[in-house]
Amino acid sequence: MTHGLPLLRRAPLQILSRHLVTPRLSTLQTNLPRRVHSGAWEPLRPPNPADLPKPKPKPNKPTHPKPPLRRRKWARRLIIFSAVVGTGYVLDTQFNASSLTRSFRTFRTGLLVGLDYKINFRAHPPLVESIEALHARNAERLFELLRYNGGLYLKIGQAIAMQSAILPPEFQKMFAKMFDDAPQNDWREVEKVIREDFGRPVEEVFGVSFTGEEGKGVMEKTARASASVAQVHWARLADGREVAVKIQKKEIAKQVGWDLWAFKVVARVYTWWFDIPMYSLVPYITERLMLETDFENEADNAEEMKRLVAAEKRLNGRVYIPKVYRELSSKRVMTAEWIEGVRLWDKEGITNTWHGGWHTGSPGAGGTPLPPIPKKNTKFDTHIPEDAPRNPLLKPDRRSWQGEDGKGGLGLSLKRVMTTIVDLFSAQMFLWGIVHCDPHPGNIFIRRLPSGEPEVVLIDHGLYIRMNPNFRHQYALFWKSLLAFDNDTIKEIVTSWGINNPDIFASATLMRPYEGGDRSTLREIQKGAQGRDQQERAFEMQVKARDGIKQILGDETKWPRELIFIGRNLRIVQGNNQFLGSPVNRIKISGLWASRALAESKDLPLRERWSNWIKHLRFRIVLVLSDVVFWWSRLRQLVGVGGGMEEEIEERMRVMAKDFGVELNHSIFEG
Repeated sequence: MTHGLPLLRRAPLQILSRHLVTPRLSTLQTNLPRRVHSGAWEPLRPPNPADLPKPKPKPNKPTHPKPPLRRRKWARRLIIFSAVVGTGYVLDTQFNASSLTRSFRTFRTGLLVGLDYKINFRAHPPLVESIEALHARNAERLFELLRYNGGLYLKIGQAIAMQSAILPPEFQKMFAKMFDDAPQNDWREVEKVIREDFGRPVEEVFGVSFTGEEGKGVMEKTARASASVAQVHWARLADGREVAVKIQKKEIAKQVGWDLWAFKVVARVYTWWFDIPMYSLVPYITERLMLETDFENEADNAEEMKRLVAAEKRLNGRVYIPKVYRELSSKRVMTAEWIEGVRLWDKEGITNTWHGGWHTGSPGAGGTPLPPIPKKNTKFDTHIPEDAPRNPLLKPDRRSWQGEDGKGGLGLSLKRVMTTIVDLFSAQMFLWGIVHCDPHPGNIFIRRLPSGEPEVVLIDHGLYIRMNPNFRHQYALFWKSLLAFDNDTIKEIVTSWGINNPDIFASATLMRPYEGGDRSTLREIQKGAQGRDQQERAFEMQVKARDGIKQILGDETKWPRELIFIGRNLRIVQGNNQFLGSPVNRIKISGLWASRALAESKDLPLRERWSNWIKHLRFRIVLVLSDVVFWWSRLRQLVGVGGGMEEEIEERMRVMAKDFGVELNHSIFEG
């Protein structure tokens, strides 16, 4: 005991471990060097409370209860949703030309308009003062949508504007603004399109210089015209040719697919919602609009029309189609011959006195060369600073033929101008079956030939339709039958097209009331509206107008899709004639071409053509009555008691349309 006590004091833990470890571990430990604690052993003492740190104050917890788990989940979902939408918006804006945003805006507007009409289109609307206020509100919504989205939406808006005469007056006033020039893209966007399509910069593609480099051509960075899909720049190539470079706006390629898809969706919903059989027509419309964005297709159309006009002796020398330069054209760029002329809407420029000299034509007409560009001209400075966003206008002014006061014109007859225009589009419809469907005044130039006769220049060949021979023969016979009041043939043809009301369709085709039918539909409408107050009568008339559309469409599976754009062509040509003061008997000229085409068409057997020649001679006698009507209206116009044949037709159409609940308030090109 006396020997173990010092040992316990020196290493108590070592002795304790010796009793707890296994024998093997104990053996290993005995071989390790022993470490001896040098300090004296002291018993364990508790800490002094005075030496401990002060306690930290307990944090005050909020008194309000913890939000429920469901609320926190919805808050997280909202944050995630906002982040996804925000990211999608940024990506769509930066990399997708805002296509998704535009489609969303379309669906939102379409839903608002659809719900508004579904709830309020009745004799006494519950949420609006009147049907007129309903139309005004929704016309404003649609106009803002088309204007804000731009691009193809402007093209669709212009198509609506062409037919706006059959829409309520509130829509007519709104859509009259759709023909304003669209804003042009910045020059940097133009450069990107050219580089993407050709793989080279503008200077190399067109051989131009923006710094006045010797031996190079020049090009304007400021567009001469800007439309919904493209803009046009003037350029003079190194070899002296002056060209119009039509360049598609960069965003169109990304937007077109989404825009047409949104159009299809809205049309599908409206077809079901309002029970109007229209959706089957939509694919054909969208296909035509898609082709309009393909400039190679436009170049094909222009070259084909140029060949057809050159081969038709009745039009060759009266109509001109600008030459396309294929080596400088692509899917989104089309380069064509530059045209110096007067737009069809400039009546004074066409008719005022000619100051250009005897036996001379306007620049470029009939082989008349364009005046050369002066070498020294303060207005023609080709040195453009590198940091300039756009060129100044470089093309020299060539209007010396207007005289010193600038009030001169081409000195041409409006009758001869309009006769050529009606001849051209009648030949397209009845003889060739290849129809330019956008002949508004901005796409028609007028030039003066050295002989003093007019030359019509047709541009913008993107929107065309092609008629198969069978339908073209039917349509020509239909027109001929309209003027001969051959009601049996009219009914037979339109019934085969799935149309249930020949009278309404005949009036829509002639752009005047057709008086050869039984007028049963009109009598039924007038009878049904008697004895009602003004609001109820207006509502009843507009419902009948909708029913009239259904009757025209009838069996949509049989309805010829070409009629959509042919009707557009007819309406624009009628508007052109009316705008110029109705100088020609448009209906007679079209009827003659229809009858003559049946006798000349090589698609028909020889025996049938000979028969049609005999019928054509008889038909000319029938048209004498049309001449009597035209000259009587012309005489009234000359003495100041009438506005001309087209004005009188418009007035009669206005009276007839009013019975269908439609107000025809303005000319097609007003504004």
